[in-house]
Amino acid sequence: MAQNTHSTNSTTWTAADIPDQSGRVAVVTGANSGIGLATVRALAGAGAHVVLAVRDPKRGQAAAESVRGSTEVRPLDLADLSSVHRFADGWDGPLDLLINNAGVMNVPEGRTKDGFEMQFGTNHLGHFALTNLLLPHLTDRVVSLSSTGHRTPGSPRIHFENLNLTGEYQAVTAYSQSKLANLLFILELQRRLTAAGSGVRALAAHPGWAATNLQSNDASALRGLLMRLGNRLIAQDSEAGALPTLYAAVQDLPGGSFVGPDGRGEMRGAPTLVGRSRAASDPAAARRLWTASEDLTGVSWNLQS
Repeated sequence: MAQNTHSTNSTTWTAADIPDQSGRVAVVTGANSGIGLATVRALAGAGAHVVLAVRDPKRGQAAAESVRGSTEVRPLDLADLSSVHRFADGWDGPLDLLINNAGVMNVPEGRTKDGFEMQFGTNHLGHFALTNLLLPHLTDRVVSLSSTGHRTPGSPRIHFENLNLTGEYQAVTAYSQSKLANLLFILELQRRLTAAGSGVRALAAHPGWAATNLQSNDASALRGLLMRLGNRLIAQDSEAGALPTLYAAVQDLPGGSFVGPDGRGEMRGAPTLVGRSRAASDPAAARRLWTASEDLTGVSWNLQS
């Protein structure tokens, strides 16, 4: 069932407006630190039982110990489809909320364990597989994190002819493609859920510019330096950066909604509904990406357990 907040005014909405989450179960990927950990703290503080799905269980346990409320830690490496399958195979019972938070940004060229370009493989394909494998358990919604980077630089697109960007890799291009893929995934997922008569909703969010360790492994030393300066001078903290995710997770919003900060350039501010690029609103591209993702991961649409 949809969960209404105490206030629906996005200009004043904060984590204090999260309604009672008692009895609800949430999974947050990439929950060791940053926006993921801030999301865990807010949901657990409101009464939810939150599973920290993390690549490093030791770091995950240390993070969980800093949270007031009900938590547990389970291993999940989104760059390894066998790990994704193990996580999903180990799930038993209902899951109210899946937050696809984990990601990498502008990293040097690399491959996942299954041979996919690292950013596309981690940010999109890993979460695509995880969501579909957990879908039979989902009762409320899935929230995937995208970025304003889906719009810039230039005109980002899905490189269907070369999804791994082999021979033409550029870190920012790869990141933009992965974040565009996140939005197209939500678009097609919501279309399928609606067609199936499901009450589960798919939404997307972006944090604006939040000071986290996401920018810590940039392929460009100069860009990394500028990012660190921006973290000091411009960025919101992780708690503020998590607000769009939380708003998407608990507000009674239409499926397919995209939430981000309401400030200039969507860099910071209170959470509100925001727009997306034309490329991110293309249903034909969304369907094509879904088919390609099924072929690459071997995981197909399956709403029923």
